[in-house]
Amino acid sequence: MTLINPQPSFHALIPAAGSGSRMGSELPKQYIDLLGRPVIRHTLDALLAVGALSRVWVVLAPDDAHWTNYQWPSDPRITVLRCGGATRAESVANALQDVAKQTDPATWMLVHDAARACVSPQLVARMIEELSDDPVGGLLAVPVADTLKRAGDDGRVAQTIPRAGLWQAQTPQMFRLGMLREALAAHPDVTDEAGAIEACGLSPRLIASDATNFKVTFPDDLAMAARLLSSAAELQK
Repeated sequence: MTLINPQPSFHALIPAAGSGSRMGSELPKQYIDLLGRPVIRHTLDALLAVGALSRVWVVLAPDDAHWTNYQWPSDPRITVLRCGGATRAESVANALQDVAKQTDPATWMLVHDAARACVSPQLVARMIEELSDDPVGGLLAVPVADTLKRAGDDGRVAQTIPRAGLWQAQTPQMFRLGMLREALAAHPDVTDEAGAIEACGLSPRLIASDATNFKVTFPDDLAMAARLLSSAAELQK
């Protein structure tokens, strides 16, 4: 794998090329209104509040017609890439190909869902601190608290899954640029970056997060995100 630079930089990458069909909206869910701003604006603001991040790459679909309809922070760290693919893995792989032309392969890439709008800058900063010397990298995650049931074809419980040792993956997922490019090239069918790293025989580190870092997926999630963001704003006053 890629040699490690003793003083790497840290970049965030936000895949935002999806349609968010489960939201049931004509707008892709990253552009749905949340407290007067698109969902992705809250995500972007949170990442820009992390001082350790020197670049934030936003990955759009080539034909995205919505981005230019909004006002975005005038922060020089933001770079928009119109190279999104049909899947998350394809979008990330395409983006990393462009990023690799401009930065070192030892750069840490924090891939974060556009729809995880309630992510805490303090949590991301702690993650960077804990993983900056790690030989593999890792991801935010929370231990599974609920009993899990596997359903059969008839819609009935086929099996109860023991939850001991199970974690629910979140983002950011933080790996070095060169390592992640190689992993996604070898395993393009994964559903997250950690899965590609695992498929290469490596073990990403789990960094404890909490339930507030959830992904806005269904309409009811918007109300919960609004409450959390409003509460956070009040605490900062």
